Amino acid sequence: MSSIAFTNIATLVTNDSSVGDGALGIVRNATVVSDDGVIVGITTGVPTGVDSLVDCTNKTLLPGFVDSHSHIIFAGDRSEEFALRSQGQKYTSGGIASTVAATRAATDSDLASNAQRLLDEALASGTTTMEIKSGYGLTEKDELRSLQVAKNFTEETTLLAAHVIPEEFRHDPDGYVDLIINSIIPQSQAKWIDVFCDEGAFNPDQTEAILRAGISHGLLPRIHANQLSSGKAVEIAIAVDAASADHLSKSTVRDIELLASSNTVATLLPGAEFSTHLEANLGRRFLDAGATVAIASDCNPGSSYTTSMPFCIAAAVSLLGFTVEEAVAAATIGGAKALRRSDIGSISVGKRADLVLLDAPSYIHLAYRPGVNLVHSTYKSGRAVTTWQK
Repeated sequence: MSSIAFTNIATLVTNDSSVGDGALGIVRNATVVSDDGVIVGITTGVPTGVDSLVDCTNKTLLPGFVDSHSHIIFAGDRSEEFALRSQGQKYTSGGIASTVAATRAATDSDLASNAQRLLDEALASGTTTMEIKSGYGLTEKDELRSLQVAKNFTEETTLLAAHVIPEEFRHDPDGYVDLIINSIIPQSQAKWIDVFCDEGAFNPDQTEAILRAGISHGLLPRIHANQLSSGKAVEIAIAVDAASADHLSKSTVRDIELLASSNTVATLLPGAEFSTHLEANLGRRFLDAGATVAIASDCNPGSSYTTSMPFCIAAAVSLLGFTVEEAVAAATIGGAKALRRSDIGSISVGKRADLVLLDAPSYIHLAYRPGVNLVHSTYKSGRAVTTWQK
């Protein structure tokens, strides 16, 4: 590792109000210094004794985006399904079955190659941390190999064997729950356990049983909640101290109040709302209630096939009622909180130098110029990177 100084930064977003102005901790015309992959100073002027300088005149430096919800271990294509939704067909979880079939038929190399492609896309648009779920294998063998592929790319791996009931267990859903609890979870090396608790997926009793089984084996809980219908998922999330409850499109006032008074982050997925035409102004309801909010890509082949967190920021502003500042915070420090990480998501001394440099004078351009890749360069642990590496 070597030291690097980012100088003449037009707008520095720190997410640390003790360092700069407002909720985003904005500093103008700043210098950030990192050494051995860690931020060691925020100052002005040009420091001496560093190995390299990056001139950030008319540019914005902010924390690398933290994408806390993705499903990138898969094979196949569901573009026809997307086209049907454009003609008015509603989204259901049923389309997952086609991805399951393609994923089971794919080789480990196929799955890894597709994941690398998507991670490189994400990196090019400023994402420096990405959570990756299993959930398209739905057999003991395929879930475990999906997790093994994911572990090559990230420490934030999630067992989502409880995505939907596979076709072979259609008449015996409790048999599949038993397989997850008694066979898949005990062998899993994932960090997280997740369940899709919703209409057409897993009921509250099954959900809680799976989450508690995962917890008993050392996995940390998170949950897919209230995407298609309201239910008890948020109550379960809080009861098990889940790090995050995700989707939340059909949440009730009580759900929102519960999340606002809990340690569980409300993770909203603007790409899914964009694709499935679910709930407009969803974010405003959580933000006004005082909930801790993250946004994530939900990258998957069915309902949100995007790796771009800048797009999700723009969609959060235009569709979900976020201000630009709220969306940027949700895509950085919010995502870090959803992963219960304190080393990323902000720029302050002692944090990892995971950074994104925008070719724009302000972070506002992330929403102001939707669809334009403004990323000049992405840094992981203080090193400019072009290909995703763990």
